[in-house]
Amino acid sequence: MSVQNTLRALADPTRREILELLKSGAMSAGEITERFDITGAAISRHLSVLKESGLIRDRREGKYIYYELNVSVLEEIMLWISTFRGDENGKDQKGEKDNA
Repeated sequence: MSVQNTLRALADPTRREILELLKSGAMSAGEITERFDITGAAISRHLSVLKESGLIRDRREGKYIYYELNVSVLEEIMLWISTFRGDENGKDQKGEKDNA
């Protein structure tokens, strides 16, 4: 996983909306496209970026491709981000009180 690729993928509002849709379960590319007022080619590109970043994975069933969240990558990003906050007592990693 590349943090840079993942954060770049999350920076786009359309891709975040796709992730929101996939919270409820796997969806085909066609089902995802129906929810947006942009071309299927644009949705395909967004799905490709999300897949490259590891945020989603796909599986083929017959002639359809279904996309679903890859929560392990989201968990890794959340864990990484959490290292920038202090512990539960408001202390940073050096044990100093955070006055922010």
